[in-house]
Amino acid sequence: MQLRDLTPEEKSKSYSKYYYLPPAPPDPAVLELLRFGRPIDPAEALAIERINDLLNPGYDEFETGYCVLPNGAGYVAVYTRMPGVTADMVNWWFAWHGLEDLRYKIWWPGGHFAVSLSAADREKVLDPGRSVTQKFQGITHQVVEDVGTGVEQIAISFLTPEEMGFDLDRFGAPAVAALVAANGLSSPADAPGGEPGTPAVMCHLVREIPGGVEFRSRFWLGYRMVDKRPVLFLPADRPVPENVLLGLARHDAHEYANLRAILPRIYGEEGGRGFVRTSD
Repeated sequence: MQLRDLTPEEKSKSYSKYYYLPPAPPDPAVLELLRFGRPIDPAEALAIERINDLLNPGYDEFETGYCVLPNGAGYVAVYTRMPGVTADMVNWWFAWHGLEDLRYKIWWPGGHFAVSLSAADREKVLDPGRSVTQKFQGITHQVVEDVGTGVEQIAISFLTPEEMGFDLDRFGAPAVAALVAANGLSSPADAPGGEPGTPAVMCHLVREIPGGVEFRSRFWLGYRMVDKRPVLFLPADRPVPENVLLGLARHDAHEYANLRAILPRIYGEEGGRGFVRTSD
């Protein structure tokens, strides 16, 4: 993985050291499931209309896998155990990392290139009166990254549990400790202006386990959440290609494996001072 060099200003940041660390690998079992590019049976995928099934005890038949659904949409599931990580760390990370490119780069060096916020969203993140979840839920991150099929520009609009359609009467411990969910809209970095992007719904449901947390990640490509309900935005003659799903699954497995390696340490170093107004 060829890294782009950091700027002198980026190198001066205390957390630039994480950019140069060897990336941490995913669990061998997860890699094995994704190594050969074999999709799961669509009948075993979690339909987005059944998103509340993620609040049930136990696990799905396939916590890691991908497939093209009968309607042409794409499905990706990835499971990541994170020993030593807490829900507070997860919430802090998603509020903190959107404020500058370097913070996004250290998450997955070589695959994450840039992140930006609108002026209005930046003010919300820096507002000391907002809770840590309000510093990312309701916020849109404009990111540049390679999720396995080339560099893309992606708008990630983070949603609340209610906006994701979760049953709030069931939404709490032990079923869930944190939620990172969003509508996404991606386009190739070199796409002509005005070309419609590819929609997707992202859901990382975080549960506490002994000694840490687990990420149960799900993606539904071709969908968006609208008024708390999933809506398919996908032409009938344009199913999501399998290679796109496999690339996303591998990317997710690697970026969250690397995050679990750095998050406890960086949270200890930066967690008490990440939202002060600076030149970034």
